[in-house]
Amino acid sequence: MIWRVRRVLTGHDADGRSTFIADGPAPNVKEMTAITGLALTDLWETGAAPASNLGLKDAAARPVHLEPPKNGTILRIVEFPPDSAWRGATDGKAGFKAIGAGHAQDKSSSDPMMHKTSTVDYIIVLKGEITAIMETGEKLLRAGDVLVQRGTNHSWSVRGAEPCIIAAVLVSAKPVGASSKKKSSKKSKKKKK
Repeated sequence: MIWRVRRVLTGHDADGRSTFIADGPAPNVKEMTAITGLALTDLWETGAAPASNLGLKDAAARPVHLEPPKNGTILRIVEFPPDSAWRGATDGKAGFKAIGAGHAQDKSSSDPMMHKTSTVDYIIVLKGEITAIMETGEKLLRAGDVLVQRGTNHSWSVRGAEPCIIAAVLVSAKPVGASSKKKSSKKSKKKKK
């Protein structure tokens, strides 16, 4: 059963006073059919920095997508199922495509969840245990642990019998290597002249 998150939103009333504008189960939940038991609950999204606090519109009321908008952020809860529920019986390509991230999957990896995003992710383990997997190693994370994921190729594994629940703040970032590629091409153009 997918963990339901209570989301409380604040805002301003017509007189500019602080008020609560929503309180209840977060409505924007995407259960991933390609990976049984994987669910993403988007709580809020910003589209620029600095962000705007005007209006009463629910910024998470849109289709769930993996990455935030350019210069934006996403606040998300992710429930990861035990590997035994999905590994060996999943279509990673379909899973990433379902959240607008077909480009993120590492198609050369044997791990269907290995992927890279143009983000800095602040990951806080709320419940359970999860293994963060990099190309050169892995670390077990437990409730209360924090991982700062900086645009790296990564995957996740829940090796126990219980799901793991994490909170994640995804911040738009420049892709790794983007600035060095631009500098290299500028130097190449100068040398050719």
